[in-house]
This record gives sequence, C-alpha cells and structure tokens, in this order.
Amino acid sequence: MRKRNLQDGISVHAISGTYVVLLGLNATEDARKRLLGFAIEREDHTEKERYWLKGFRTFEETEPDPQPGSLHSTLEHPIQSFLWGDYSAKPNHSYTYRIRPVLGKPKRLEYGTDVVVQIKTENVDMGEHAIFFNRGAIASQAYARKFQNRAPDSEDLTDKATVWLSRGLMEGALEFISQAKSSRYSLRTAVYEFNFAPFLEAFKEADAAGADVKIIYEAGSQKKEGKMIPTSTTTANNEAIKKAGIRKELVIPRKKRKNIPHNKFIVLLENKIPIEVWTGSTNFTSSGFLGQSNVGHVVRNREVAKMYHDYWQQLAQDPDLATMRAWNDLNTPRPDVSIPRNSITPFFSPRFRSKMLDWYGDQMSDTDQTVMFTAAFGVNKKLAERFAEDKDFLRFLITEKTLKGETAKLVKRDKDTIIAVGTTLGKDARQRRIPGWELDKWYMEEKLYRRQGHVFYVHTKYMLLDALTKDPKIFTGSANFSENSLLYNDENMLLIRGNTKVADVYLGEFLRLFNHFYSRKVAGRLAQTDSLDERRAVNLDPTTQWLKRHFAPGRYHCLRRELFK
Repeated sequence: MRKRNLQDGISVHAISGTYVVLLGLNATEDARKRLLGFAIEREDHTEKERYWLKGFRTFEETEPDPQPGSLHSTLEHPIQSFLWGDYSAKPNHSYTYRIRPVLGKPKRLEYGTDVVVQIKTENVDMGEHAIFFNRGAIASQAYARKFQNRAPDSEDLTDKATVWLSRGLMEGALEFISQAKSSRYSLRTAVYEFNFAPFLEAFKEADAAGADVKIIYEAGSQKKEGKMIPTSTTTANNEAIKKAGIRKELVIPRKKRKNIPHNKFIVLLENKIPIEVWTGSTNFTSSGFLGQSNVGHVVRNREVAKMYHDYWQQLAQDPDLATMRAWNDLNTPRPDVSIPRNSITPFFSPRFRSKMLDWYGDQMSDTDQTVMFTAAFGVNKKLAERFAEDKDFLRFLITEKTLKGETAKLVKRDKDTIIAVGTTLGKDARQRRIPGWELDKWYMEEKLYRRQGHVFYVHTKYMLLDALTKDPKIFTGSANFSENSLLYNDENMLLIRGNTKVADVYLGEFLRLFNHFYSRKVAGRLAQTDSLDERRAVNLDPTTQWLKRHFAPGRYHCLRRELFK
C-alpha cells in the first residue's frame, strides 16, 4: 500500500509491505529553516498502542555519554534522515504515523506542524501470492537484546528464538505441505538440500494422510582423487531420509544432473490438477529457514502451477543435461520484451545458451527509476557491465562477499551504485568500544550456524526493477543470475510484472536487509579509526548542516530522497 500527505512544506510518502513500513520524507526550502530532524509517533490501531519511536543517535549536548545500545525518544533526539523504515511493523495491521518537524537548538527544541499518514500493512497471504521472508540477521542488536545471543533451538519449532528468526518462513512452508491431507491431494517436490527434520516429518504425515507424495532430491556424485563419490549434500540428504524413515517409494534420486539440482519448489495438486506452487530461495535446512536470508513465495495460479508440474515431470525421469536443456528451451524460451503487465512468467534451467543473462541485463538497462539486486555468489560480468552504465538514479546491490577484480571495477564505476556486503563485523568491531554501539554483545556465530557451503548470510536470488513505479518487475526464485545457473543447474525463476503489492513487500525486505548489512559496514569502518571525531559520528548534528547532503544534486542521500519522496 502507498499513501501520501503534505503539510506546511513537509511531505511524507508511506509504503507498506508485510513487516516493513517505509516513510519517504521531503521538505521545501522554507520548511528546512532551523530543521533539526523529525520525531515520529506510531499508533497501532490493531493492538491499541501509541508511542513516540526511539533511535540510537543523540545530541551530544543533551546526552553526552549514552549507554551503549540505549534507545532515545525521537522527540528529544530526532531522526536526521529523509528515509526511515519501521522494521517492527506487523502484517495486516493498521497504523497512523505522525511526523513532527523538530526545530531550534538541542537545549531549546521547538516543533512544527504534524504530518499524519494512515496506512495498513499487507497480509503475508495476499490471495494469488503469499510471501514469506525470514529475518536473515542473527548478528543484530535486536537479537542480542531479545535472546541474549543464545543459539536458536531449530529442533523446537516453538522456541522463541527459532520463531523470531523464521518470521513465518518455516511455518509457511509447513502449512503449504499440510494442505495435502487426503487422497485428493498430491505433492510434487524438487529439492537440493533436504535434511531439516521437521520437513521430512511433514512429508511423512502427508503420505500417512493418503496424499500422493513424490520428492526429487540431490543424489549425485562428484569426482575426487580419481574416484566418483557422493557429494556432501547427497550424503546429508540420504542420511536424513533414512533417519526420518521416509518410504523409498516417495523419493526420486536426481543423479544424472550436470552440476547441481538447485530447485526448491513444491507443486500442490488437487484431484491431479496443479493448483499452486511454493518456490523461492530456501533450502530445506535449519540454516535455510533460520540463518541465511531467504524467501518463500507461494503462487496460486493454475497456469503457473501447471508449468512447474510439467517441469517436475521431466526432472522425475532423471534426464541428462542435453535432454533437460532441449525441454527447457522449447517450453520456456528466452523471452522477448513484450511480456505483458500484470503477468507471472516462469523460466526454467538448464538451457543450451546463457543469452538469458543478456536479457536480464536488458531489463536492467531499460529501468527508469532504480535497480535492487541480491547476489549470493557475486555479479556476473555481463550484469556488471550494466551497472557500469552511467545512470542518474540509484542502484542497490547486496552481495555475500566483497567483489574483486574486473567485476568490482565495473560495478563501482558509476558512483550511484551502492553496495552492502553480508560479512561478519570482524574482531576489531567486536572488541573496540564505539560510543552508542554495543557491537561486542552481538551474536557473531552466524557462520557456525551453517558449517558447510559457500553462503552464510545472503542467500536470496531476486532482482527488483522500478520498484516504486506502477509497473515494477520482480525476478525471484532459486536461480542465481549466473552462467552456471543457466547452463548446468536445475533451476526456476519467476518474473512477476506490474504487481505493486508484491513489489512493496520485496522493496521493504530488501531495504531492511540492505540497511542491516550497510550499518555493519559503517561499524567496521568506525572500529578501524582512532579519530574520536569520526567515531562520534553516531551523534546527531546540532545544526542544519545535516541537511546539505540530502539536497546536494547527485549525492547519494539526495538521490535517495528524490527516489522516495
């Protein structure tokens, strides 16, 4: 949902997803005189709560030595930004936000006229679409405060830390499976990592209820020291299946794949007719649901479900690479630019050629407003070249690791590309005291939560184009935007075009994660400096100088204000 309001030169553009509400602010030249920032009050009409929101940053003049991690009312210590995100919102809730300009001096604050906007967050289940994002952020101040950094008990689905980290992703997947509760229903599943006990048990329960259950899973081998041996994923899957006691008639080993069978989807059939599909980036592991950032996306569209079922039927024959490529190229050819608005279009891999990367790049080049992109395994050079194009709008990128070499040069060529990296804070950031921060108390063992593999933080694979327009494009699924993914893996991807509600959910979650990792980048930089002035950058500016960067043409904060105003 999107709402706007204007009062005495201050405007607000509110955008609600499911768990996120974004407030894009703007101010005329007259309204900026003596402006120190904004106080924000939130009224929750669903839970009958009303209070002024709090932040970490303070005026040194009135709060010279804040306790690390302490929160302070924005009435006394305002928000000095023109974009603010409420990441504690809840789905299907009605909210009123009151934005109050804070003027004057820190010791003699004055207040302008309130700008009020009412908005309702989306339900996780919106009918044709149901979208589930987990937290994807164990190492955070919120987790430290709520759970004192104890590890979640992933085997206990009622454990409060487990529930908080899952934030509905695990529950949504289990609920999807539980729909198959009689012989009227069938489940057709294709998975890569399949060892999270609650899900193996859920498929067993569906089978016991009479549903027709079939699961394609990674069971291939790799060459090591001249011998073919099972991959580590194959071994983990086979051990989990045996331990769970799943009947062998339910499982179909995928052995003839070229690289990896990377799908993570389930098709639900009723009376043998495909009716909906669960897809996204989430592997069926505890790390997939609780550790890495991931999304599960349900589409209730019979045409889309049928295409996934047709694809599944091909995979069930355990075809070789050439056979699967031929089927995919015939049934999901490289699209042209005439894909209609308000449509859902699936694409499958492996394919004979990687020209789809050029098509993804064309979509990036054709954007008018912004690109938001998550890159778990880095950025392919063909797409990096599109980042290198000179554009007058912001492009946001979240990566698992710091980019290097030619790719890094291309991505960073245009100063309007902003990057956040999902890495640990590092020893310095944890041990050095930074005024206003509590980094040493954050839970730092994300990497230990997933002991094998290449991705520990950013596992989503989606791209959001022209998010705030009336014609957004959302690419989401299991496929990384890479040549290997297109040429050698079993993969699926959806293009959802023209659905602003879906775009608003992805937009809010992207910025939530982006800001989480970007703030860690800032914390790491502050931990490296001995400059007390720089380390006190967490303090608020007691003058109107803070406004300059938000109105300097071509600067990041100015472009961001213009994007969300």
